[in-house]
Amino acid sequence: MKLELGKIKINDIQFSDKTYVENHILYVNKEEVEKLVLEDDKLIGCSLDIARPGEKTRITPVKDVIEPRVKVSGGEMFPGVIGKVSPTVGSGRTHALDGCCVITVGRIVGFQEGVIDMSGPAAEYCPFSGTVNLCVVIEPKEGLETHVYEKAGRMAGLKVAAFLGETARNLEPDTLEVFETKPIFEQAAMYPDLPKIGYVHMLQSQGLLHDTYYYGVDAKQFVPTFMYPTEIMDGAIVSGNCVAPCDKVTTYHHFHNPVIEDCYKHHGKDINFMGVILTNENVFLADKERHSDMVAKLAEWMQLDGVLITEEGYGNPDTDLMMNCRKVERKGVKVVLITDEFPGKDGKSQSLADTCEEATALASCGQGNATLQFPVMDKIIGTMEYIESQIGGWAGCVNEDGSFEAEIQIIIASTIANGFNKLAARGY
Repeated sequence: MKLELGKIKINDIQFSDKTYVENHILYVNKEEVEKLVLEDDKLIGCSLDIARPGEKTRITPVKDVIEPRVKVSGGEMFPGVIGKVSPTVGSGRTHALDGCCVITVGRIVGFQEGVIDMSGPAAEYCPFSGTVNLCVVIEPKEGLETHVYEKAGRMAGLKVAAFLGETARNLEPDTLEVFETKPIFEQAAMYPDLPKIGYVHMLQSQGLLHDTYYYGVDAKQFVPTFMYPTEIMDGAIVSGNCVAPCDKVTTYHHFHNPVIEDCYKHHGKDINFMGVILTNENVFLADKERHSDMVAKLAEWMQLDGVLITEEGYGNPDTDLMMNCRKVERKGVKVVLITDEFPGKDGKSQSLADTCEEATALASCGQGNATLQFPVMDKIIGTMEYIESQIGGWAGCVNEDGSFEAEIQIIIASTIANGFNKLAARGY
């Protein structure tokens, strides 16, 4: 598959009487977007706000973050969710509004929704403090079940991102990048002297608001499969979960998976990037065993020399991570794990809930139990009323002036376990 990704740089968002892009500014008609969101009768309120880098603004509770994009050719955006399933994405041409995001915000769905600060100490831990953000604040009907509310919020964000992405359809990109992975035997033959490297991409799929969608299918419903990396970069996977904010792989992060992007940077130079083995994270032991067996079988079939493995979340998924590691290694394929750690505030507890003797190479994305002081902000988009019950917070952590102390795991993507962050750890 060959994907052309054109990026149109956005430096600011402003409200206007129509929606368009000009001189690197995204102009948005508020009424149009609010009307689009409220087409869903499960939502009774919608308001828009803009959060810019450096402002004393806090956004919470955050549900998802999405980069506005449009498929110029080769399928439709968010296939199986908004767009048509066929043809698959990952080829043709896509235009992205680079430097801006759609962020869905509103009354909490589950305690695992997080915070984005646009300035101050917490801003250093979150990539979205550096983007210009259109915040879509939603209000659900009373009495909705949590999974129904989650879906309404998820669809609202995707619809707005697709709507804004249309402004880029006929624009000339500032940059145009090309990514290609050929069918497996052709790909192997291209660089016969380079090590064949794959990526085992574990999706959150434990249910109860821990879901991810693959071409519109709940990830817990599929077995491990092969994916072209460009499919993931092009919207085949969307987030639909409320895992710990620090670990949450937003839809934006699926577009910009750092493992995939870095493997492409090294492709043809010091590695032959063969593709992605997509798998999920299971609740029951039999499913964990079955799926890790299949991951190892695919790695062997692809004749890989090495793989990188990432997870989403922590605790229970650590077992899936270690099962994949052990079984792939036993097939003669070298494994490097990428994950974050949770050793407690004092750093003295076991960092991962599971381990195995084959886990000899691990890149840490930092530890989420470290605490941070969050200062008072001039503006709150959403509400602060849930901070003490959000993961990372605790009863009494909020001061009268609105400042608070919390573990950094309350920050969206602060220790995200695919490496899209600034933290690491050094072993001794």
